[in-house]
Amino acid sequence: MSTTLLSPTTGSRIANPWVVALVVVVPTFMEILDTTIANVALRYIAGGLSAAQADADWVITAYLAANAIVLPISGWLSAHLGRRTYFLLSIAIFTLASALCGLATSLEQMILFRVIQGLAGGGLQPSSQGILLDSFPPEKQGTAMTLFGVAAVLGPIVGPTLGGWLCVDYNWRWIFMINVPIGLLALAAAYFTVEDPEYLQVERAKLRGKPLNFDVIGLGLLSLVMACWEIMLSKGQEWDWLGDPFGRVQTLMALFAVGLVLLIVREMRTANPIINFRVLRERNLTISCVIMFFAFAVMYASSIALPGMLQTLFGYDALQSGLAMSPSGVTSMAAMVLVGVLLGRRVDARWLIAAGLLVMAVASYSMALMNLQISPWQVAWPRMLLTLGLGLLFAPISLAAYKYTPFHLRGAAVGIASLLRTEGGSVGTSLAQTIEDRRDQFHLSRLGEWLGPLNNYARAYLDQARAYFLQKTGDPARSPRMGLQSLDELRQQQAASLANFDVFWLCAVVAVVLLVLVLFMKRSVAEKGEHISAE
Repeated sequence: MSTTLLSPTTGSRIANPWVVALVVVVPTFMEILDTTIANVALRYIAGGLSAAQADADWVITAYLAANAIVLPISGWLSAHLGRRTYFLLSIAIFTLASALCGLATSLEQMILFRVIQGLAGGGLQPSSQGILLDSFPPEKQGTAMTLFGVAAVLGPIVGPTLGGWLCVDYNWRWIFMINVPIGLLALAAAYFTVEDPEYLQVERAKLRGKPLNFDVIGLGLLSLVMACWEIMLSKGQEWDWLGDPFGRVQTLMALFAVGLVLLIVREMRTANPIINFRVLRERNLTISCVIMFFAFAVMYASSIALPGMLQTLFGYDALQSGLAMSPSGVTSMAAMVLVGVLLGRRVDARWLIAAGLLVMAVASYSMALMNLQISPWQVAWPRMLLTLGLGLLFAPISLAAYKYTPFHLRGAAVGIASLLRTEGGSVGTSLAQTIEDRRDQFHLSRLGEWLGPLNNYARAYLDQARAYFLQKTGDPARSPRMGLQSLDELRQQQAASLANFDVFWLCAVVAVVLLVLVLFMKRSVAEKGEHISAE
């Protein structure tokens, strides 16, 4: 059975698509930026609020969990509230919550305001993506997705640099307060430029004539699943995952698994699901979601491992490590401009997706070959290559994902895709931290095996170190111990570097494996006036 998809009728328009695009991309960038900008500021926040460093992690966890709960139901909220109204409410509440975060006087207040900020911010990504898709004609939707990619890709890149600069040169509170003037301007601009297309107005009119039928059970199950998932990812390594003696991780994992099964069964059987899983029957959308999930996991894993390595092993501060990674924004922008041109010339999105994944694999492999004697440029160019790959695939995969999705299901599809993209970042962050800690212990043990008294190189090093410290201190009793200590510090540095390189190795393998999925995607070309038949 085939379904003919027609372009949505937007009705009267008071602004051209490019103005609308600029208006909706800015608050989206602001929201995505807030998922990473606070990562580099946790120790500053903990100090400013007199809280433990471990407890400050809840500032990130609370935001991500609240964000994840709203993302998949954003389609339902847009349909019932009106997408324009929902978008304006999201901007307003997000801006207010940002101001409250900047004014928080305790960690408890900060976590509460971050939850509110996450709930409001969750509606910005899918709403802006839907607005962009409906504002441009079919042949320009590749360009629309390129504009959205500017926010989605640059946010995680700029976040650590901007956060480090604000914390070092100003105050950590500015990472939240900076959203206030931007949010107010975005709210005013969106109020005068954004409007709902005709098909959404018709759909909302139909819904107003029906009972609300809000899926309270589905929302409860979704909240349980996403809360367990985010807490497990955030605290899993700290609690030793399945080795947790208190059973916290095991309990969260069991609740997550049971809740997810019940949620899927519930939403597939109810007539008015809060999450419409039926949209995943479309092959292109499902494959695109999987690729985007793991692509952002690769992006975030390297974004955690690389600055952490620079700060712990190279002595960079938060600002310096951010500056070393900042040139990557140039290549991602260049890639998205190039992709916009190619999609406009009817290049099949599958080729661009495959090229992006291949470039990301090469970049990750290059980072796995680093050592502790590299210059800042040798850090910058693999990172630039990585963001080049992500820029190459982001707009094409968004085009491929929604090309065969009926317009009345697009809101649900965008919500699920946005959720999986965000959760891919959470998985990448957790995975990088776990691999670093576990592989660091492994490499420490293996390197120690070769530092026995029978190793000629180790003996030669200790002799030179003992002579050096004897010359410096004049203490024959302490100098051998100082030599041993310096050798152990070298062992720890090498082990930590090898653990970080293991993260990059895994990222390269994941990117290569994702190439296989592209073979199963349908042809995706933006063509003028095309009627798409979804089988």
